[in-house]
Amino acid sequence: MLTKFETKSNRVKGLSFHSKRPWILASLHSGVIQLWDYRMGTLIDRFDEHDGPVRGVHFHQTQPLFVSGGDDYKIKVWNYKTHRCLFTLLGHLDYIRTVQFHHEYPWIVSASDDQTIRLWNWQSRTCISVLTGHNHYVMCASFHPKEDLVVSASLDQTVRVWDIGALRKKTVSPADDILRLSQMNTDLFGGADAVVKYVLEGHDRGVNWAAFHPTLPLIVSGADDRQVKLWRMNETKAWEVDTLRGHMNNVSCVMFHAKQDIIVSNSEDKSIRVWDVTKRTGIQTFRREHDRFWILAAHPEMNLLAAGHDSGMLVFKLERERPAFAVSGESLFYCKDRFLRFYEFSTQREMQVIPIRRPGSTSLNQSARTLSYSPTENAVLICSDVDGGSYELYVIPKDSIGRGDSLQEAKRGLGTSAIFIARNRFAVLDKSNNQVLAKNLKNEVVKKSGLPIPTDTIFYAGTGNLLCRSEDRVVIFDLQQRLVLGDLQTPFVKYVVWSNDMETVALLSKHAIIIASKKLVHQCTLHETIRVKSGAWDENGVFIYTTLNHIKYCLPNGDSGIIRTLDVPIYITKVSGNTIFCLDRDGKNKDIVIDATEYIFKLSLLRKRYDHVMSMIRNSQLCGQAMIAYLQQKGFPEVALHFVKDERTRFNLALESGNIQIAVASAKEIDEKDHWYRLGVEALRQGNAGIVEYAYQRTKNFERLSFLYLITGNMDKLSKMLKIAEVKNDVMGQFHNALYLGDVQERVKILENAGHLPLAYVTASVHGLQDVAERLAVELGDNVPSLPEGKVPSLLIPPSPVICGGDWPLLRVMKGIFEGGLDSVGRGDVDEEEEEEGVEGDWGEELEMVDADGLQNGDVTAILEDGEEAEGNDEDGGWDLEDLDLPPEVDTPRVSVNSRSAVFVAPTPGMPVSQIWIQRSSLAAEHAAAGNFDTAMRLLSRQLGIRNFAPLRSMFLDLHAGSHSYLCAFTSAPVVSLAVEWGWNESASPNVRRPPALVFNFSQLEEKLKAGYKATTGGKFKEALQLFLSILYTIPLIVVESRREVDEVKELIIIVKEYVLGLKMEVSRRDIKDNPVRQQELAAYFTHCNLQMPHLRLALLNAMTVCYKAKNLATAANFARRLLETNPTNENQAKTARQVLQAAERNMTDATQLNYDFRNPFVICGATYVPIYRGQEDVSCPYCSSRFVPSQEGQLCAVCDLAVIGADASGLLCSPSQIR
Repeated sequence: MLTKFETKSNRVKGLSFHSKRPWILASLHSGVIQLWDYRMGTLIDRFDEHDGPVRGVHFHQTQPLFVSGGDDYKIKVWNYKTHRCLFTLLGHLDYIRTVQFHHEYPWIVSASDDQTIRLWNWQSRTCISVLTGHNHYVMCASFHPKEDLVVSASLDQTVRVWDIGALRKKTVSPADDILRLSQMNTDLFGGADAVVKYVLEGHDRGVNWAAFHPTLPLIVSGADDRQVKLWRMNETKAWEVDTLRGHMNNVSCVMFHAKQDIIVSNSEDKSIRVWDVTKRTGIQTFRREHDRFWILAAHPEMNLLAAGHDSGMLVFKLERERPAFAVSGESLFYCKDRFLRFYEFSTQREMQVIPIRRPGSTSLNQSARTLSYSPTENAVLICSDVDGGSYELYVIPKDSIGRGDSLQEAKRGLGTSAIFIARNRFAVLDKSNNQVLAKNLKNEVVKKSGLPIPTDTIFYAGTGNLLCRSEDRVVIFDLQQRLVLGDLQTPFVKYVVWSNDMETVALLSKHAIIIASKKLVHQCTLHETIRVKSGAWDENGVFIYTTLNHIKYCLPNGDSGIIRTLDVPIYITKVSGNTIFCLDRDGKNKDIVIDATEYIFKLSLLRKRYDHVMSMIRNSQLCGQAMIAYLQQKGFPEVALHFVKDERTRFNLALESGNIQIAVASAKEIDEKDHWYRLGVEALRQGNAGIVEYAYQRTKNFERLSFLYLITGNMDKLSKMLKIAEVKNDVMGQFHNALYLGDVQERVKILENAGHLPLAYVTASVHGLQDVAERLAVELGDNVPSLPEGKVPSLLIPPSPVICGGDWPLLRVMKGIFEGGLDSVGRGDVDEEEEEEGVEGDWGEELEMVDADGLQNGDVTAILEDGEEAEGNDEDGGWDLEDLDLPPEVDTPRVSVNSRSAVFVAPTPGMPVSQIWIQRSSLAAEHAAAGNFDTAMRLLSRQLGIRNFAPLRSMFLDLHAGSHSYLCAFTSAPVVSLAVEWGWNESASPNVRRPPALVFNFSQLEEKLKAGYKATTGGKFKEALQLFLSILYTIPLIVVESRREVDEVKELIIIVKEYVLGLKMEVSRRDIKDNPVRQQELAAYFTHCNLQMPHLRLALLNAMTVCYKAKNLATAANFARRLLETNPTNENQAKTARQVLQAAERNMTDATQLNYDFRNPFVICGATYVPIYRGQEDVSCPYCSSRFVPSQEGQLCAVCDLAVIGADASGLLCSPSQIR
């Protein structure tokens, strides 16, 4: 029994599957009807208008309706789309037991404890017939799937079959008048619409259920006499065929299985039983501990059953439907209907190979589970669950493929799984002894080998290798050398799919896909909410897989997406190009053509195959929000730009990719202030003054415009801005513009007009405008401000701009990967020569240089090499150049363009010093100093397992700032950054670069250590803790010269770690108020940290005092003894210790039990502060080497707060001498 879904709820009395969607209705004893999605395992809806238990429920086959009947005598018809009850049918006088829609007519049949069965028309909402005849509760009633019959079961110990043919004739309009007349007569004089056809008597107690066979003239019934009876009927009579005995209590429900010759019944004896119809014997029993079963339901189209019990319901399958198959090159071997079959992908030819079915089996799940094929020997291994797990080995005669008749005896053996591991060897798992038996094709054991982990299944992993699976991990095991080649923690793996080159493997579990290398190095994990079913690799290294309802893809970096949806689950056998070959649940081969554009496009981006990306953009119909978001997320906004029509999105993408032209076009379309402002910011960043000006003009941002004109030295426009400010009467704006222009008279005039005469006077007199100053002095009279004595005034003159007018020169314009290629997208096809030229542009080989005279970018014709012609021949037109009579080419020696050229060629920039620093260095400090924080963090992660970089942030910044100096050449020029090198002197060669000067060194740490000791002695624990922690934070970024110093650094880590651990325990001890036992423990553990002698004495004194006060005299005496052994120099300490010893000797007992045994050596867990005694398992921090209990593995170290406990790390690297 394969349980697919289970719920916990009140007692379930009615169940119904939806015919198309993965839904099931469950009606409960509490009056609620639940609608579940059994595929997702979620409750979709609940309907609770019934009063009291709801015993019957049923979905309509085509309409969005379901019907329910309950103990409130009501039948309700609901629309599940609108979530409401449409109407209620009243008429029954007692509890309603079952309700069912007719598969064709608008009818509902209902059975009730009022001893009647009623037929209703749900369209006219009336009762069309009442079937009377039973003389006790009618427990169930249902329509025949094909004929006009109803079967009912009652506690009067009978099953009745009713003929409702007359009712159908009556509802379907008669064709001729005579029939219509006879029908009117029937109506007038009363005629039976439904008559009893048979009464089946044979049960000794009340019958709870009866059901028709979907195709054969059979009925099955179950009753309180604990029996299941099988009945047969023909046109005239019905008779009992057989009785199935086995249930120990009332049989509550029974039905035929639509796909197999079996009967399924359930009972109040807490079991579901499966019976063979032909042999009339029990095949299997499924039991529950405490829950009686009440109802069964079968899916109308799929191989699913559901059963309701006292505390919920379960949806299950009786047998697996996955065909066993194995792919070998272009062919597929698979099992179907007792035959091994063969299918060729290239020709799509399929045929029977050999019959493989054993004699009729006595239980379910006997079909082939896995299949393994050896192509050279043409041998097949088939594993199944027969006899608790066994295999069969068939060697197929070469000529028999296609004949399918040669019956041969298989070689059999026991073993839960068997696979070929070499040409003529196969491995069988012996689970009980956890070993693998290697056998040859004669089925003889050649070799036995124990397995490294408790294994429940083995898979193929290359010649001679096995992939062993346990509950939570898989390992690859080499049988020859008995070595573990790889190990990976995984969820429970169900299937394993190797790529064609055996380099990558996909491990499929129920809800996840793990992709790993052939040595089981983890690459990515994908999680699915819906069950994963199968998968295969395509030739590009993309994993294509199916869930219950989708075909999806997974790229090597873990990105996934949907290719298409599925109606029914399929099992992928092979992916070839854009065709997926698969098997369905009936074992039929299918091929599905898919559109692979999306994932091939993403793969090309991932692999940087930009030529592919280009051609796909030109030719395919890729688009959609998801694709744009993907490109943006992956850092290709310039590509996303070509998919987007929406102007706002285009604008954002253009800004992100720095494409100013497109951004301007979009901003014009949108024309909003915010967009113009953002465009201005980006254009300013690029130094494109023209567009900055345009953006500011559109938003009338006069202050910014004035400042722009100042820095670009555009004095004419600045004077215009001054006039605009005058017109707008903006005094502040006028003053600013006058200041920017350096126009003193104008400034004085503005101040005077604004009434600021003292300011106007000061300005005039400072700038030497004496006549104006005198005139203002007269106006001011006595209020003339005094100027400071003995100071030389300096004039406010605006700085001269570096470059006047035009855009800022961009020394080196690298074209984006896609720009050149994408600009031609709109122009239709590009001919080959143009294509060739375009490629060069795509890869940014040519640099657009700037003329020495400061011409605008792009105005300079490229320096053409010999043999290349300028595009377009009319360029010479305006220059009036004449052809020169030149001597033959031989005589003119070629001069390199750069040596002497009329056009200035900018020098190629050298490599920045910071880049030289990191080229050969593996020291994190040097990478941080160079500003390469990313690689510095990666190095620390690899060397010391550090994951938390927050405490190191300020140190990274200090290192970077400390190894660079900055020069300001003149006001408007950018600041020049200079690298500060360690040990530099003037005689050093300019080409040899020294390592960076670092702000942290080892002597600083020694000073901090002394300060930490001092604070500890003074009892300032929190201050000491900060000092010790700052040492731990600085050590990863220290660089020392010699090996001896390296050892000292490592020693310092251990010293500081002991103090940090001890002080953290002491600080937390002081915070504990209400737990004296824990206080004593922490004080005791503190004495076991490796401290300096004065501190150890203080710790012992402290522990002794705490324990003595808490009446733990024996423990206190131990501390006193240890204290005296250290020969304390302070007489008071010694005296106290002796007194404690004397007091304890009178009464050597402990009032409370502590988790502390000083006789047994231990270390202290840095997170939980509990002792880890010698011999117990522990894990350590790769950086500070603190020890922890195993449950802390994977957490951040609580001592250093930097590294991950138990992480793999190569060790501290702090000196170039370690690398040499």
